[in-house]
Amino acid sequence: MTRVAIIGAGIVGATAAFYLSQEEGVEVTVYDHGVGQASKAAAGIISPWFSRRRNKAWYRLARLGADFYPRLMQDLEQVGQPSQAYEQTGVLVLKKKEEYLDEVMERALAKKPESPLMGELEFWTRDQVQQRFPGLAGFDRAFWASGGARVDGGVLVQDLLQAAGLEPIRKEVKLSWDQGQILVEGQAYGKILLTTGAWLGKVLEPLGYQVDVRPQKGQILDYQLDEVTDTYPVVMPEGEADLIPFRDGKVSLGASHENDMGFDLEVDPQVLQELVDQMQAYYPRVTGLEATGVRVGIRAYTSDYSPFFGPLPDQDHVWTVSGLGSTGLTIGPLLGRELALGILGKTGDLDPADYPVSRYVNR
Repeated sequence: MTRVAIIGAGIVGATAAFYLSQEEGVEVTVYDHGVGQASKAAAGIISPWFSRRRNKAWYRLARLGADFYPRLMQDLEQVGQPSQAYEQTGVLVLKKKEEYLDEVMERALAKKPESPLMGELEFWTRDQVQQRFPGLAGFDRAFWASGGARVDGGVLVQDLLQAAGLEPIRKEVKLSWDQGQILVEGQAYGKILLTTGAWLGKVLEPLGYQVDVRPQKGQILDYQLDEVTDTYPVVMPEGEADLIPFRDGKVSLGASHENDMGFDLEVDPQVLQELVDQMQAYYPRVTGLEATGVRVGIRAYTSDYSPFFGPLPDQDHVWTVSGLGSTGLTIGPLLGRELALGILGKTGDLDPADYPVSRYVNR
C-alpha cells in the first residue's frame, strides 16, 4: 500500500486525487486550508490558441491542457460522476481595431492543424453575434471559434473529489524534517504532492528552501440574468475583463490581475468597478446589473511566468507544481494527471525536464 498525501485541493490537487484514487494499492489523503484557491480567481475560459506568447513549452502545455478536457469529462462519466463543469459553447474575440482580428485569425489558422479542438473559425457580424449573445455592442465584427469552452472551476473540483470519494482535511499543513525525510503533520508518507499554488513558499521555506513563486490577486464578479444562458459563448474583449456565461442565467465578469497585493483576500470595490467600466463598452447592460457575489483568489507566478512540475531536486518522493498563473484552469487538470502518473512511476504526455522544478525551488 502506497500512502500519498496531497497538500492543496484546487484544480491540480483534485485532479491528481481523482486519478490516484482509481489505482489499486494507493491510499490518498488530501489536505486543504480552504483559503484563496486560485480556482476562485480564474474566469473559466479554455481557449489558449490565440495567445501571442512565444514560449513553446508553455504553449504545448496550454494546448494539451485544452485537449485534455474532453477526456477528463469521459473519465468522470465512466466512474459514475458525469460533470457539466466544462462545456464547449464557443468563444468570441472582440478588438477595438478590426485589423487585430485578422491577426487573431492568422495565428489560429497556423495552429489549427495541431489543435483541431478549436473547431470552426469565422468572422461574425454584429447581427450574428446578437443571435448568440444579445446585448453585446461596440464592434462591427468579431472572431469566432466554436471549440472555445467555459469551465466552472469550483464545480469541477467538487466533482473530482466526489468521484475520488475524498473529503479534504481542512487545516493549514506543516511539513517537518525527520532524518532527512519530509513529514506531513508528523506523519511519513510514501509520496507527497504539493499543489499549494502561490502558498508553496510558505510551505517549503520553513524547511530551508528558496521558492521563486509570487502571488497575484484576482477578483471576479458574478451576476444572475433572467434569461437562458446555457448556449451563450464566452466573450473576450481587449483588457482584463471577460464575460463568461454559465448555465441557468449565471454570468461572471473578470478577472482582475493585481500584483503587489500579497495574499490579500479583501474585496476591493474600486478594482471591481474598473472591470465593470471596461466591459461597459461591449456589454452596456452590465452597469445596471447588481452582482450576486464576488470571488477572490490568489494565482501563482514565477519570475519568468513559466510553470513547473516534478519532484523536488533533493527529495524524489516529494512532487510539486506551481506558477500556473492565469491559465490555471486550462493546464491544471492535465498537470494533475501528469503528477499522478509521475508519482506512480508512469510516463505521461509531458516531460518534467521541460518544466524543471530546480529552476524555481532549491535548498
